[in-house]
Amino acid sequence: MHQLTHVLRWSLSAALVTITIAAVQLAGAQTADPPRPPSLKTIAVPEPANLADFVKDRAAAIALGKALFWDMRVGSDGVTACATCHFNGGADSRSVNQVSPGLKIVSPAGTPAPDLTFNIAPGSQLRASDFPFRRLADANNRASLPLFDSNDVVSSQGVRAARFLRVTPGARTDRTVSVPDPTGFRVHGVNVRRVEMRNTPTVINAVFNFRNFWDGRAQNDFNGVNNWGARDANAQVYRATTATLVEPIRVSLANSSLASQAVAPPLDNFEMSASGRPFAMVGRKLLTARPLSSQKVSPEDSVLGAYSRWPEKGLNVRSYAYMIGAAFQPQWWNSQRLIQVTQNGVTRVVDRADMDPATQEYSMLEYNFSLFFGLALQMYEATLVSNDTPYDRFMSGDPAAVDDAVIRGVDVFRSQARGRCINCHEGAELTGASVTRVTASPVRIREGQALDRGFNNIGVRPSYEDLGVGDSDPFGNPLANVRRLATPPLCAGVPCPIVADGFLKVPGLRNVALTAPYFHNGGTLDLSGVLEFYSRGGDYGKLEQLNGLGIAPLNVLLNTDQEKSDVLAFLNALTDERVVSRKAPFDHPQLLVPVGQQAGADDLDDLDLLLEIPAVGRNGGAPLKGFLL
Repeated sequence: MHQLTHVLRWSLSAALVTITIAAVQLAGAQTADPPRPPSLKTIAVPEPANLADFVKDRAAAIALGKALFWDMRVGSDGVTACATCHFNGGADSRSVNQVSPGLKIVSPAGTPAPDLTFNIAPGSQLRASDFPFRRLADANNRASLPLFDSNDVVSSQGVRAARFLRVTPGARTDRTVSVPDPTGFRVHGVNVRRVEMRNTPTVINAVFNFRNFWDGRAQNDFNGVNNWGARDANAQVYRATTATLVEPIRVSLANSSLASQAVAPPLDNFEMSASGRPFAMVGRKLLTARPLSSQKVSPEDSVLGAYSRWPEKGLNVRSYAYMIGAAFQPQWWNSQRLIQVTQNGVTRVVDRADMDPATQEYSMLEYNFSLFFGLALQMYEATLVSNDTPYDRFMSGDPAAVDDAVIRGVDVFRSQARGRCINCHEGAELTGASVTRVTASPVRIREGQALDRGFNNIGVRPSYEDLGVGDSDPFGNPLANVRRLATPPLCAGVPCPIVADGFLKVPGLRNVALTAPYFHNGGTLDLSGVLEFYSRGGDYGKLEQLNGLGIAPLNVLLNTDQEKSDVLAFLNALTDERVVSRKAPFDHPQLLVPVGQQAGADDLDDLDLLLEIPAVGRNGGAPLKGFLL
């Protein structure tokens, strides 16, 4: 019953989650090859219908979002921006100190049981010989014994273990204190940057996802506060009906999983923040600061060029508060009254600070900063649409855009006998996790089992190593929407077995050639290895949930070398040259990214080796090096 009380909060209508017997039978009987995926140009960019209730100037909001996305001061350390993990093809191509141990592993009861043993030590340089992370004795037999097996994950380094103390408005860094790292990211007794627990996905085309993050925890509906949408009944922002009448309100913006996603990393103590930092403190730090004050911005930047102070750093804008005022409706920031927060999180509106250390007072701008941050980043990232690939041009009517190998490759991709890739990488977006696919049919019936559309367990690692959408939210409810249905879907007239453990979001495939290494664990080096994986039907002969229920595995295809070569040609034809050369809308400000640590440095601030990614304008620049290239 506890799970059922949350069903009404699910934003999808009951009509969309009713799976009829006829529909199941039709899905099971379908053997004809689906048509080739259409061009992404045929898909409208999703956005919330009530956006104008919050945003008064779209261009100003996009400029604000781009500045915040690339600003290194968003991180507690003054170095880590959102872009730090998404600077190359929308993803991360760094290869030093990019390994995490098996921190997502759970026990048979589903409780955390992390493996803290690194097979590749913290701070190390990855090498091609480290891959793949599971090597089978027979590369064509997923049930053969492994010659090597590692539950490590290649991801992105974030911040060092530290505890938040306070911020100084306009400062580059937060005041923090270093704490011992229980997860083991230490070298010679000194904390190094922690590495996230899943491989970094691209933000390019992420606007098309119904939910974001590998486990789908970034909800489609944005509540203005965190990534949990309507699941969090206590999430609220403040609205000023008049200059003096300020009231708490719950908000909901559909088709806003990017906003939900955006507000999580700035508080995460692996990704961007010292432990214990509230979002209002991120606002306090940034609101009075000159945007991008420690980074150069090209005068030819497609969004920020008009504000550039080139060759000086930063924008010719006095503060982030000014940019928020230009972008957002005044009822979300225009009041002198304060929001007081007690130690247990209770809030009330006051006229002045009470000087009590047990309370904290914030301006409306500070308290609602998560709302501005999430929506502005979403509006910027919604411009990062890669729909001008050779394949998109081919499907838009240019027969010369691709060669015969690409055409053969897409036909293997959609073949129900030789590929079946299209069954998960659906539609123009090349993922069943898209807004269009999930809205049309949120539950998928596969091999007589019911699952969340756009999520799959393909046998990269055992389910218990990362439950993915099979995990729970902080409120005790399943992440998998299929596990929250009041009425289970039917298979041949009886309730379908429901599967979710180890299921991760199906990624889109545009620019996939630029985003190595692959899968949620980053354990496969290149696309050739990915195609070998799918040819043998995954890396495990048996998949199962924590309760022992078997999960239908991938089909064993045993593709020919020609078929794999043709599919590889198709995948390469999904690369948008604008992304490679960083042309608008993929141009960006200067960024300094940590790429390891200097030997013998005593001061934590001096540990980082920083790689400069120079600012480029709308005409782009030289391609950045790919992973291990």
